[in-house]
Amino acid sequence: MAERKLRRREFDAEAKGALDGLRVLDLSRLVAGNVLTKVLGDHGAEVLKVEPPAGDSLRAWKTSGIETSWKTLCRNKRSLCLDLRNPGAIQVVRRLAATSSIFVESFRPGVLEEMGLSPESLLALNPALVIVRVSGWGQTGPFSHKPGFGTLVEGYSGFAAINGFADREPVLPPMFMADAYAGLYGASAAMIALRHAEATGQGQVLDVSLFEPIFAMLEPQMANYRISGKKKPRTGSRSTSTAPRNAYQTKDGGWVGLSSSTQGVFVKLMKSLGRPELLDDPRFRTNSDRIRHIEEIDGVVRDYVAKMTMTEALAQFDRDGVTIGPILDVAGLDQDHYIAEREALIEVPDEEMPGGWLPMHGEIPRMSATPGILRNAAPRLGQDNDAILRPLLGEAELARLRQAGVVLHGESR
Repeated sequence: MAERKLRRREFDAEAKGALDGLRVLDLSRLVAGNVLTKVLGDHGAEVLKVEPPAGDSLRAWKTSGIETSWKTLCRNKRSLCLDLRNPGAIQVVRRLAATSSIFVESFRPGVLEEMGLSPESLLALNPALVIVRVSGWGQTGPFSHKPGFGTLVEGYSGFAAINGFADREPVLPPMFMADAYAGLYGASAAMIALRHAEATGQGQVLDVSLFEPIFAMLEPQMANYRISGKKKPRTGSRSTSTAPRNAYQTKDGGWVGLSSSTQGVFVKLMKSLGRPELLDDPRFRTNSDRIRHIEEIDGVVRDYVAKMTMTEALAQFDRDGVTIGPILDVAGLDQDHYIAEREALIEVPDEEMPGGWLPMHGEIPRMSATPGILRNAAPRLGQDNDAILRPLLGEAELARLRQAGVVLHGESR
């Protein structure tokens, strides 16, 4: 693979996206809410990130002292630091909600009401407001009071039970899977509700749990279980619906992913392996036959690939029309030409990073007429206090709230 050269992008404070003019008031914490509002911010929405005195908990996730999670998930946002335990801060939030189109929170169910910010009171102020409530288990049901961490729902959803190998423990995902899915579902739901609000003037409350999006990923397994009475086993990288499909190691220690998801691809694979006679073998004639004899057919592919280097395997199978690709780690991704040319990964200026550039994912989804934008880097805590509140409150009231400890940090920036 050719060495990458990531595109370096500067932030443009004047950039505008499809959601220009849309104000999002974000009281969420950690990953799901920040993914949700990142999507909206990347497409032009003004995201007002309300942070507590210690900052969003995401800021504490550091590598070598650098807030990498915060920097990558909170670009295109503005930081307002308020002490929400102070009644004066609640009044500020209410006034901001009155001028916002979307309100996002991720407190434990019931906390928003305890703060004096119930959905009913917010909708009384702003009838068209879209209120997105993110929680682990939802606003209703017997688990609504439980802690809502992604790890818990990734286990409860059935995902971990089918992830991994049959002779080993279930495997939880090594990234923010449940949170990220919930954030993406939440962003799309907010846009659906906003369309309704713009057409009717009627806002609404969106109940976005971490559980339901990842649970929905398991379709159609519940139907399959009802039909067969069998649970989907842990099969590692194998598939229970097509064969051969697996991760195969090359002789130079690399790994490739290969899938024969159609009969046509299987035919090409056998010819590429120099084993066309296996196409007439009764064990392998159909996909169902191959599933029943998965050990044998997997072994044929495994033994062949093990004699090739990664470069040889990719070149041969690509040439022969076999669906194959390298299994990359972050080191490989950082040097990959496709990632660079597609701008799936870009670099933005950051004085804290070695070399002065921070790698982060490009804007998605890709849109031809209204592409995503990079307006500003993730803000410092309270960086935008004055810019947000001075037009809303006036200088005298802002000074009073700062003196009262309602507005914190940022005043010297």
